[in-house]
Amino acid sequence: MRWAANPGEFTGGFEPVVLNPLRTKSITHQRRRGQGMIAITHDEMSAGKGDAMVGNGRLVILGGGNLGSAMARGLVRAGAYRAESITVTRRAEQRLRSLSAEGFQVTVDNREAVRAASLVLISVRPRQLDRLLDDIADALDGENHVLVSTVTDVQTSEIRARLGVDVPVVRAMPNVGVAVGESMTCLACPADVPPAVREMVVDVFTSLGRTQFIDEEQMTPATALCACGIAFFLRAIRAASQGGVQVGFHADEAIQLAAQTARGAAELLLARDPASHQHPEELIDSVTTPLGVTIAGLNEMEHQGFSSALIRGIVTAAEKAQQLHSG
Repeated sequence: MRWAANPGEFTGGFEPVVLNPLRTKSITHQRRRGQGMIAITHDEMSAGKGDAMVGNGRLVILGGGNLGSAMARGLVRAGAYRAESITVTRRAEQRLRSLSAEGFQVTVDNREAVRAASLVLISVRPRQLDRLLDDIADALDGENHVLVSTVTDVQTSEIRARLGVDVPVVRAMPNVGVAVGESMTCLACPADVPPAVREMVVDVFTSLGRTQFIDEEQMTPATALCACGIAFFLRAIRAASQGGVQVGFHADEAIQLAAQTARGAAELLLARDPASHQHPEELIDSVTTPLGVTIAGLNEMEHQGFSSALIRGIVTAAEKAQQLHSG
């Protein structure tokens, strides 16, 4: 098996997963199998018939912590994989019992899990990475494996050098929104990674939300803005709900109201044509009126440092992220 030079042109059994219908046009996506084409409708995908076929169709997630488990569940929820096609590893296997009960394969043996899969997704802490790479290096085959790393502050060149194996390596920075198909995942890879591999990885993460390729040097800032950022926005929603309680709502009502309002604000931006380049302040201006309630609240927040605090939080997180692997 070898990778073809052009996207969509495959010379072996390795084929891309189908695109998730979330946020895409209502069309039928197609994928290659051998010399023919297999059309997979959105209805079939929803029914689990659009199972991802990457090489032998198996995925291993090395590191079944919060993010790794969320990705496993998100891929099944999206119809990209069946649970039995995903193996999740963790040093403490007892912590994977819930995944096992849901039909996922679980193990503590990283090497055997890698040998049985073709797409290898690494989701461990930066300081655990070197030992993990040493463990799986002899199980990897550059002809039959693709490695995707979600590990912060570790370059693809460092991963390849540590492995000593010529295997395609892509970096991904998703967030826990993968569990509900609403992640913002940034991707980066060296120029020599075949376009077909890039397409396949994009398809996998598109089933978990939105994706965007960026320069690898931007992956640490992406960690702060996207991966950490989901916690920052959750804190903002929590603060809004506390304000709601103070003005008269019950706590559960306030959370629901604040969360849905935040979703509406995000959708106002995401639903716009990117070519329009509408700035959030333009939308804010459409809500505020002279001597109004909204502008009074906004000004008080700014007097208390709302924007500055959020900016500093993101910058501080990015600075910390640069120290995780070697610090």
